[in-house]
Amino acid sequence: MKELKNLKDTILNYQEISTEYDDIETMIEMAEEEADEELVHEAGEMLEQFIEKFDAFRIETLLSEEFDANNAVLTLHAGAGGTESCDWAGMLYRMYNKWADKKGFSVEVLDYLDGEEAGIKSVTFQVNGYHAYGYLKSEKGVHRLVRISPFNAAGKRQTSFCSLDVMPEIDDNIEIEISDDDLRIDTYRASGAGGQHINKTSSAVRITHIPTGIVVQCQNERSQHSNKDKAMKMLKAKLYMVKKQENMDRLSDIRGEVSENGFGSQIRSYVLQPYTMVKDHRTNYESGDASRVLNGDLDPFINAYLKWVNTRQEE
Repeated sequence: MKELKNLKDTILNYQEISTEYDDIETMIEMAEEEADEELVHEAGEMLEQFIEKFDAFRIETLLSEEFDANNAVLTLHAGAGGTESCDWAGMLYRMYNKWADKKGFSVEVLDYLDGEEAGIKSVTFQVNGYHAYGYLKSEKGVHRLVRISPFNAAGKRQTSFCSLDVMPEIDDNIEIEISDDDLRIDTYRASGAGGQHINKTSSAVRITHIPTGIVVQCQNERSQHSNKDKAMKMLKAKLYMVKKQENMDRLSDIRGEVSENGFGSQIRSYVLQPYTMVKDHRTNYESGDASRVLNGDLDPFINAYLKWVNTRQEE
């Protein structure tokens, strides 16, 4: 039923765009016949809105891979740099929450570890919404920040790094055989800044898959059993994605384009000093309004990435 609704929405969207296209053609013909500047201006405004809608619809047609329609599980890890990098991880976490909110998606925290002084050391969260993984797979990689450090009394410019892993949430029906002997399961007390992250019992679960070194953890559920089920689901998703990759180098398959969490490996740079600019190093798309990007305006970067990937595939 969910898939049926999404298909109906797609057809309805196409029909609306097609109707708008016909309306603009009619408006242009009327403007030419009557030499009416006001109609010309109105047609121009309609055309701008049409191009925006058409571009967004075109992007959706590129989201046709196996898991593109699924929810997405994101994990942020602060890189080298201590408090500065933890603060940067917190900024990115806020950015993705803002983006999800604008899309009408919901966010569910699965695991959360505060920084010692500020920000976040690591956080795993799930973004729920149609095509969430299709959009967010473009964000997988190392993100670099350049700014005047608020934690440096000398006010020096500092560079921080944060890595982001993105995985699709995979259906329970997919069967992955995992031997109990290959797993190490640890329990610990949930941590975080209050609310659902605080737990007086050792309900949080960390599962290590020994053959591959994959580690997953979950602490958001009330019981250890529920956290273990969620963590196992995340582990199965990672192992399934490894299996689907042609290149069987497991670590690179899981992390995709993520390499070292430091210099020279970033997919995108966010520069706040001495000028403001956000640039994606894969597509070369850039924006001079860094504040707007950090407040969740990621669609132009996501769209540029999807077009870039599609062009590479056609070549």
